[in-house]
Amino acid sequence: MGKIKETKEGWNMDIFDFLTMLGGLSLFLFGMSLMGSALERRAGSRLRSLLDQMTGKPLVGFLTGLGVTAIIQSSSATTVMVVGFVNSGLMTLRQAINVIMGANVGTTVTAWLLSLGGIESSSVWLRLLKPSSFTPVLALIGIVFYMFCKDAKKKDTGTILLGFATLMFGMETMSGAVSGLSQVPAFTNLFLAFRNPILGVLVGAVLTGIIQSSSASVGILQALAVTGQVSYAAAIPIIMGQNIGTCVTALLSSVGTNKNAKRAAVVHLMFNVIGVVVLLAAFCIVKAVFAPALLQAPATMYGIAVAHSCFNVICTAILLPCGGLLEKLAVRLVPDGPREPAEQPVELDERLLATPPLALQQCRAVAEEMAACAAEALNRGLDAFSAYTPELAEGIRRDEKRCDRYEDALGTYLVRLSTQQMGAAESEEATELLKTIGDFERISDHAVNVLESAEELRTKGLTFSKTAQRELDVLSKAVRDILALALRAFREKDMDAAGQVEPLEQVIDDLKEQMRTRHILRLQQGQCSIETGFVWCDLLTDLERTSDHCSNIAGCVIDAAQHDLNLHETLCSVRHSDGTYRQRLDACAEVYRLPPPEQA
Repeated sequence: MGKIKETKEGWNMDIFDFLTMLGGLSLFLFGMSLMGSALERRAGSRLRSLLDQMTGKPLVGFLTGLGVTAIIQSSSATTVMVVGFVNSGLMTLRQAINVIMGANVGTTVTAWLLSLGGIESSSVWLRLLKPSSFTPVLALIGIVFYMFCKDAKKKDTGTILLGFATLMFGMETMSGAVSGLSQVPAFTNLFLAFRNPILGVLVGAVLTGIIQSSSASVGILQALAVTGQVSYAAAIPIIMGQNIGTCVTALLSSVGTNKNAKRAAVVHLMFNVIGVVVLLAAFCIVKAVFAPALLQAPATMYGIAVAHSCFNVICTAILLPCGGLLEKLAVRLVPDGPREPAEQPVELDERLLATPPLALQQCRAVAEEMAACAAEALNRGLDAFSAYTPELAEGIRRDEKRCDRYEDALGTYLVRLSTQQMGAAESEEATELLKTIGDFERISDHAVNVLESAEELRTKGLTFSKTAQRELDVLSKAVRDILALALRAFREKDMDAAGQVEPLEQVIDDLKEQMRTRHILRLQQGQCSIETGFVWCDLLTDLERTSDHCSNIAGCVIDAAQHDLNLHETLCSVRHSDGTYRQRLDACAEVYRLPPPEQA
């Protein structure tokens, strides 16, 4: 009877230990997710600066991937971002390969942080490095920041500290729960089965594929190592498999992307598979030929971190010089399909919504394409009066449709982005883009209207008088120039160019009124037909409104620089700030002067 009771108590204890382990695992995964998301938001500007510095040089790309992953604590997140960048045209496939390699090394930082939990020493100073000693303090600081600070950056800092404290508490809970498993025969026999390296690789790959985080699966392995039943011979193949399993996230993220984005995900898989095949073969040879005693020794949390780092560093050292070969192999595995329509706008990748600064970088790149498209359409519309061709007309209408698609895609994407947690700078930039894309779309509409005016003259056999044509040449040059200034101000955030727009816009308004008055006089003198006059008035209206939209764009640029989103007040301040506006206005009025009527 006593033996039966002892068996039941032991069984009950195992069940409760298992439940405690599940609770610790849940806290660990939640803490890692919470910390990673907050790190992405908090480090957004740093991520952008790192990505801006990327070149085709392998070492630079490698260091970029390493730095970004070390910051956000997730190679999967970095690889998903890379797939998004390639899909959006922000990064080439060759750049992506180097970054992916760096990300694999950067992800080892997490294992080193978790290994601090294995510190055992009588020294007070060393014990202070143990997470259980400083985690409560971090949690206290984090909750104060999170609950009592209004600033978004401080809240994110608090979330990072709370996430780190949660994952470390979960790690401690898991380690405590599994410590008793060393006496359970079934658990011991389980890891004896992992002496088969191939089985260990498969287990590591499946576990990591399920939880989609190599850092998390390495943390779980470190927790199990506390039992003393996990040898290095069993742990090393599992670590190798974890690197293959982490590719699942990137492969899933590549679904529905373009060819190069799919190739980036395939490169990530190839890098890890090739590395595992090469190093697993070397591991098996060393194990069979030399049989070092270290392989049979119990793995420690620190030892697993070392093994994880060594695997990724060696893989990178072998494959970094072979980036070109990996690129060619990826192109072979994912060949070019049917040619994609050239007129389609660049896709805005939803994978980047979780990282607002990077999503905004993508939006700005697409918005700049839209701006160039709208400006080109209007300039070609003005060219239609002197050099009309059916091909020119078709191109203008095609550009206008492209701008419509740009506006729809950007508007929808930016609205969705606005629901994410963003800092003040990111929120202002999103608002600026939302405002300006509407103005660029309207400019493309006016381009079609200008084209239709030119077509109406041709269809009806009408012409402007020589005087009217000279006046139109002056106004056209002014509109072309203000459009170029607005485009430069938007692209380069050029405050000087933005400041020149408003006085020129006022000059264009004055030109329009003068040209209307002169048209009425010509009409009264019989120098112009009523039918031509209708075309003339419509054309003047379209060009004047184009300048209005340029003024709005420049005003938004000034707003963003001054962190003030009140466009009306901005334009008023430009006109009344100092004597600069008046000087520029007088200079523009002198340059864009209509010829005297008597010279007609």
